[in-house]
Amino acid sequence: MNRPVALVLSLLCLAFGAPVRADEVRVKDLGRFQGWRDNALVGYGVVTGLSGSGDTPRSEVTRQALSNVLGRLGANVPQDQIQSRNVAAVIVTATLPASANVGDRIDVTVSSIGDARSLVGGTLLMTPLLGPDQRSYALAQGQLVVGGYRFDSDRNRQQKNYPTSGVMPDGATVETSVEAQLLGQGGDLTFLLKSPDFTTAVRVADAINLAWGASIATVRGADSVSIAGTAGRSGLFRLISRIEAVTVNPDTPARVVINERSGTVVSGGDVRISNVVISQGDIRVSVTARSEASQPYGDVGYRPWSDSPDVRSLIVTNTKLDISEPADAVVSFPDTTVADLVQGLSKVHVDTRTTIAVLQAIKAAGALHADLLVQ
Repeated sequence: MNRPVALVLSLLCLAFGAPVRADEVRVKDLGRFQGWRDNALVGYGVVTGLSGSGDTPRSEVTRQALSNVLGRLGANVPQDQIQSRNVAAVIVTATLPASANVGDRIDVTVSSIGDARSLVGGTLLMTPLLGPDQRSYALAQGQLVVGGYRFDSDRNRQQKNYPTSGVMPDGATVETSVEAQLLGQGGDLTFLLKSPDFTTAVRVADAINLAWGASIATVRGADSVSIAGTAGRSGLFRLISRIEAVTVNPDTPARVVINERSGTVVSGGDVRISNVVISQGDIRVSVTARSEASQPYGDVGYRPWSDSPDVRSLIVTNTKLDISEPADAVVSFPDTTVADLVQGLSKVHVDTRTTIAVLQAIKAAGALHADLLVQ
């Protein structure tokens, strides 16, 4: 059985597959409550202990920063007398959780802002981490973990990854506690969906009302559901816990995502395809070239004439051209899904890029009822 016929049979067999229903998921996996968010922190510091791979003496920012550090420690050293290459000026960033207490540890990332070659072996001096309101929320200090290296010698360089940035697991200590403000001005909770969708928002509100036996949830938009709050902190937290445990069958938009660079096709299992006709045919051209050498020989003792500088071998190239044109395969199948189509093409060993071309053609024909996103 040739490949086009196998494609026809596979598509006809899979055309009547039933669509796959999405499993129910918890409300907490569909979004977050308004006010529950992370907070970005940033600070400016100095890394010491570098083995000659720090900022060069022409970096005025580094010399000024080191002079300020030494001044706070009681050593007044003029900026123009600092010539060390064992220090580097860095920017320190971290993410403060929505709820954090004094003494909690958070991870930080350290990145060079000067002309340092490497931060390997460096130690970050105490650096306050500021929030958007310019308040200090954490202090970072400790040994850097750098996942790379760089060595220079006589203009030769060996480098792995990017040694000018590193991380410090649990490298910062929270100094100011934070607590998320979940209740709005009217004392209500607002649940925000990650993917705005009116159908999903209505299902979330209906599922919450069904679980409580009362109408406490109201849809405010495609991305938000308002929930009546409960007096008292203990009552509020119990309410949030119960809401997060409610399960909903979210409605997903019909969408097919194609990555042509990696040859990846991702689609929902119930994305429908209307009646469509697919024609597949190809022409194979095979060109075979064979080169042969004609070696001249003399009359006496079969001595090759190629020993003479004026006589050379004759290269003869023979070319054979074969053209094969299989019969076209035309198939018309009823309503089916993208999942069935992709499975059918895969079973007859159609490569991914050809599958992508088929989906693009079906979309252009108006038979694919979904958004086709090409990355």
